[in-house]
Amino acid sequence: MDFIDKIQALAVRIPKQLEFCTTEEATKNALVLPFISALGYDIFNPTEVVPEFTADVGTKKGEKVDYAIMQAGDPIILFECKWVGVDLSDTHMSQLFRYFAAVPKVRFGILTNGVIYRFYSDLDSPNRIDDKPFFEFNMLDFQDRHVEELKKFTKSTFDLNQILDNARELKYTAAIQRMITQEFEQPTDDFVRFFASRVYSGRVTQTVLKQFDEIVRKALRRYLSDYYMDRLKSAMESSDRIVSQPPSQETGSDIPLDAEESDILGNTENGIVTTEDELEAFYAVKSILRGVVDVRRICLRDVKTYCSVLLDDNNRRPVCRFHFNNEQKYLGLFDGDKKDERVVIDRIDDIYKYAERIIAAASVYAPVAVKVSSAATSVAPIAVQSAKPQKSTGQRIRYTGTKPSAFVFQGHRYEVNSWRDAMFGIFEAVRKQNPKRFEEVAVTLVGRKRPYITPDQTLLRSAALIPDTGLYAETNLDADSIASLCFDLVKRMGFPTTDLYFEVG
Repeated sequence: MDFIDKIQALAVRIPKQLEFCTTEEATKNALVLPFISALGYDIFNPTEVVPEFTADVGTKKGEKVDYAIMQAGDPIILFECKWVGVDLSDTHMSQLFRYFAAVPKVRFGILTNGVIYRFYSDLDSPNRIDDKPFFEFNMLDFQDRHVEELKKFTKSTFDLNQILDNARELKYTAAIQRMITQEFEQPTDDFVRFFASRVYSGRVTQTVLKQFDEIVRKALRRYLSDYYMDRLKSAMESSDRIVSQPPSQETGSDIPLDAEESDILGNTENGIVTTEDELEAFYAVKSILRGVVDVRRICLRDVKTYCSVLLDDNNRRPVCRFHFNNEQKYLGLFDGDKKDERVVIDRIDDIYKYAERIIAAASVYAPVAVKVSSAATSVAPIAVQSAKPQKSTGQRIRYTGTKPSAFVFQGHRYEVNSWRDAMFGIFEAVRKQNPKRFEEVAVTLVGRKRPYITPDQTLLRSAALIPDTGLYAETNLDADSIASLCFDLVKRMGFPTTDLYFEVG
């Protein structure tokens, strides 16, 4: 699951948990610890997340900060937690101020009530926490750009110097934003005079300034109104283009709307409630498809008996369905005939077991054509030998002693001169469709004694770097092994093995 999906999944649960978080301890257990875990830190490892971290100040002993995130034995982030019902104030920040001063090596302090997380540092004076946070994250009100800033604090991407440089920019950007907001809401004399002096040819007296005060207010309100109307109009036009998009030639026969699905298109007030589990499942599917298609194209449509995940909000482009209305949950998967095959799942995370089929379903409507050489030309797949087992005999086609002239992947033909060229060409074609998933899948290709692809070239007998990656591939392989490896890669990436063919002489 991608980081943004983890945060969204946590945010969905918070409203239902608030009424049960009646103490600070409950807040920490239900809200703060899952947040720290989402950042990638092991909350069950006391060398990584230290509860009740000692931060004695001078002669005052027994001072404890709620949590300290450790890196290489040193604290890098301090968490001071309050009950979720508390409005964070300067009084609460004073405790963090003392703790921060007592731990010289730490550079970041976070004050939170489990919903709002305020990030502080010592940007103005070393080892003295700033009066204002340089960043604030609200679990119930955030945008993608806020998640991107938060992601910098995850274990896998934490870079002290980079965060400090970015924190300075965030601090001043936030300050300027506050000033702009204040000027829009209550323009100061200097702000009004700035505009008046540029449009009024006479002397800006106090009487003129008073007249322009209302003029500037009206101009600002009109500007905002026009700006948002333009944005809304643009969004509506974009939505109309998507909804009215004709069915793709590749989608096969149309899927008729269920009666209840037809109802929801015309009536959103029919008592349908999208549950927390359905939202979590939707985020899981988005996580699986991130990098395969633009996640903005992935939509959730809820009806009374199930939830559909659709591409482009088009019922003719189903990706999967959630049948969660009963105690036993089912995931609906679509085959080539667009039939809803229900599989049992016990937990939302079980959806990831079917990632390949979900990717395959989405790829039908959003194929990505790639080319790895200038010799590639778009052609229809032709009937050539495949390394898949033959149904009639159960025997595998043998490639030993043959030389490939080309391979065909997803209807595109790529000329090659050797099996080694074919292997690296397929790596390139597959990787370009989803680089992140390629690197995750490639390292799972392991033989009986050693890996086929690995970041450690010393594990291979004859290693060659896969371009634009940090991975090495074994090249000391015969033709059969290369063909089998390529088909296995294609399958694990979520593509039908029938997408790949070899032309051999």
